[in-house]
Amino acid sequence: MSTYKEVKKITTHIVQEMKLRGEKISMLTAYDYSMARIFDDAKIDILLVGDSASNVMHGYETTLPITLDHMIAHAASVIRAVKRALVVVDLPFGSYQGNSKEALNSAIRIMKEAEAHAIKLEGGEEVVESIKRILTAGIPVMGHLGLTPQSIYKFGTYEVRAKEEEEATKLMHDARLLEEAGCFAIVLEKIPSSLATRVAQSVKIPIIGIGAGSGVDGQVLVSHDMLGINKEFSPKFLRRYLSLYDEIKDAVERYVSDVKSVDFPNEKEQY
Repeated sequence: MSTYKEVKKITTHIVQEMKLRGEKISMLTAYDYSMARIFDDAKIDILLVGDSASNVMHGYETTLPITLDHMIAHAASVIRAVKRALVVVDLPFGSYQGNSKEALNSAIRIMKEAEAHAIKLEGGEEVVESIKRILTAGIPVMGHLGLTPQSIYKFGTYEVRAKEEEEATKLMHDARLLEEAGCFAIVLEKIPSSLATRVAQSVKIPIIGIGAGSGVDGQVLVSHDMLGINKEFSPKFLRRYLSLYDEIKDAVERYVSDVKSVDFPNEKEQY
C-alpha cells in the first residue's frame, strides 16, 4: 500500500512540496505519445523529454546533433499524451550556451510550440545569466550538474564526475548558485553519492539523481535503458526492469514465421 499523497496534476510547486515532506520524486525520459501515455498512466511524477533522444531515437553517438526543432517535435507529442506528469524539456546543445538572448528565445519556442511545462539546461555558473533571463519570461528552469553529456568532448569521458575536492567544491557552489538564480530543481548525474547527499541537504530545491545514490530527493533514468530496449548500455547505476529488446525481437520473429508459413492470418482473422 503506497503512502504517498495522491496528486491530480504535478507542478513545480508540488515537486517542492514533495521534497519538504520527504516523498521521493520519480522521473523518466519520454520522447513520443504512446510511451508517454503509458508512463503517465503509471503515475510517473516528471517526464523529461531528454536530449538523449539524440541517442535512443535518432541513433547518434552523442547528444550534440539533436536540434531545437527535433526537441520541440518530441516534446509536443509527449505533451499530447500527458494528464498528470510535469513535462520538462531539454534545451539542446547550441541553443543556449554563451548567449542568454538565444537561450530565452529557445525556451520560448519550446513553451509556445510544444506547450511544455518547464525546460532543463546543463551547467553551473557559466549559464546562470541564461537561467535568470529565461525565468524573467515566467518559464520554470531545471538545472543539471555533474556529468553533463553536452560537454562530453570537454570531459573526454563518461566517467564519474566530482571525485576530486576541487570539482566537488565547484559543484556544491554551482548548486547553490542555481538555487539562488531560481531553478526549481537540479539533476545531478554520475557523482559520488556522499556528495549528492550533501548537495540535497544544503539546498531547499529538489535534487534528482542519476547515478548519484539514494540520498537525493528523486531518481531519473532513460526509459529505453530501464525497459531494456537498449542492450549495450549497462552502467552500475542502471536497474533494468524489463528486457524489451529480447521480448520484442521474439514477437517479431514469431510474426515473420507465421506470415511465411501462412499461419497468419487464420480463418478467424479474416473477413
